[in-house]
Amino acid sequence: MNRADEDDYRQFVSARLEPLRITAYLLCRDWHTADDLVSITIGKLYQHWRRVRTMEHVDAYVRGMLTNAWLDERRRPWRREKVTDELPEQADVALPQAALADRELLLDLLAQLSPRRRAVVVLRFYCDLSVEETARALGISAGTVKSQAARGLESLRTLATVDAALRGEDA
Repeated sequence: MNRADEDDYRQFVSARLEPLRITAYLLCRDWHTADDLVSITIGKLYQHWRRVRTMEHVDAYVRGMLTNAWLDERRRPWRREKVTDELPEQADVALPQAALADRELLLDLLAQLSPRRRAVVVLRFYCDLSVEETARALGISAGTVKSQAARGLESLRTLATVDAALRGEDA
């Protein structure tokens, strides 16, 4: 790769590093794993940068790379282990307690979705991708994106209703 390509690559990665990290966190719900996923993604991106940089939708392609890296990591045997001695996250003192509770509940509900369905919901509604962009990023059809998004949202509604009933709240 020549110097101009490397400069373009550095600029692209530095401008998108934090959004990629947040997207990775929403997929896997672990900051350390999210950092690993972003590292894997930007490493692969570097290898193919000359080809990728000429694409029409580079951001969507990179989010697809990130999602595929997450799905690959989930298949690895050591990722099936569950952490038992986990330190609590630091609370964001700028947010009110209700907002923190809502965010934590949403993350818990997202974790209950299947990996593919969670990927569709995160890419469609957090990353605000179109159906076509999500389909391209995940390598699936637009119809599959629509059905998985609808089923994912319905599952989230059902899970939220069940959770509220268990806590004795109105949904």
